[in-house]
Amino acid sequence: MEDVIKIFISAATSFFLGMMMTPLLTHYLYKYKAWKKAPGKIALDGSNAQVYGSLHGEMEIKTPRMGGLIIWVSTAVTALIYILSASVFDTEFFARMNFISRSQTWLPLFAIIVGGLVGLSDDLLEIREKRESDRSGGLSLNKRLLIVGAIALFAALWFYTKLEINAIAIPFDSELYLGILFIPIFVLIALTVYAGGVIDGIDGLAGGVFAVIYSAYAAIAFFQDQPNLAAFCAAVAGSILAFLWYNIPPARFYMSETGSMALTIVLVMVAFLTDTLTEGIGVSALFIIALPLFLTVLSNVLQIASKRFFGRKIFRVAPLHHHFEAIGWSSYKVTMRYWIISVVLGIIGVIFALTG
Repeated sequence: MEDVIKIFISAATSFFLGMMMTPLLTHYLYKYKAWKKAPGKIALDGSNAQVYGSLHGEMEIKTPRMGGLIIWVSTAVTALIYILSASVFDTEFFARMNFISRSQTWLPLFAIIVGGLVGLSDDLLEIREKRESDRSGGLSLNKRLLIVGAIALFAALWFYTKLEINAIAIPFDSELYLGILFIPIFVLIALTVYAGGVIDGIDGLAGGVFAVIYSAYAAIAFFQDQPNLAAFCAAVAGSILAFLWYNIPPARFYMSETGSMALTIVLVMVAFLTDTLTEGIGVSALFIIALPLFLTVLSNVLQIASKRFFGRKIFRVAPLHHHFEAIGWSSYKVTMRYWIISVVLGIIGVIFALTG
């Protein structure tokens, strides 16, 4: 019962911190016009994303970026509050409320801060006045992938050397021993999940999907007797809900890289922390719980491959959620249906993780 209280209080604390910091953040984002200075974006194949531009281009120069600050800052401050409370107030309650521990949450807390800061630097570059030689602004995709890969490599080495993890749990079987291959597979999964972060393309879409994903992993960690990790995931989910309060249509700001980079990097670490380390199947469950992210990546890959090898597009526009808009679905319909699918997948994923 105490662990349940810890989880819900962590989520509530993070949520209210996010709600309190939002007015101040919003004031400065609009004061300094923290949005792109020109509409549209460059597609993954290097061409102008014309369909995307017709759907969302003009909104990009009216809506600030960097809303993801609410998510990782609220989570980090929540952790800091309970660390300090446990130190200052020598009581059992505050000692239990501190969810930061070396075995469960040091690594994801470090990752959410680093990922958030790197994403923030990309957002700051994105909103600066664009030069003629700089078509898109921000860090290039290759640079972002390199940074995410480096963070993932550090995490993989931590799992492999410090935690002595070298296998992935196989549902209804045992474990798939990978040896040294565990490291590149970890990095590959991290890069794939990060690429799914482009789901942040419609008001409210990414916030709802990520809130469900982290809530699902909070449940998995709780039933695996990892209360600190469960409380951390709950704190992340609470902060996402605070962000979502202001991101539902019409969005007051976008999550952008500072939010999506932090969330995707940490998600992979949480999945591996709920895997063989605790005799769970957190990684396999990731492909169910985070299926919207993987479908987003797959739609991009298929679109690029089809254009390159067959000279035609599969989708009106990629990623998939923009395709639905292009064929006539309202943004509200796309967002709500993604939320519904995410909840269903989250429930299935939790059941799968606990019974597989």
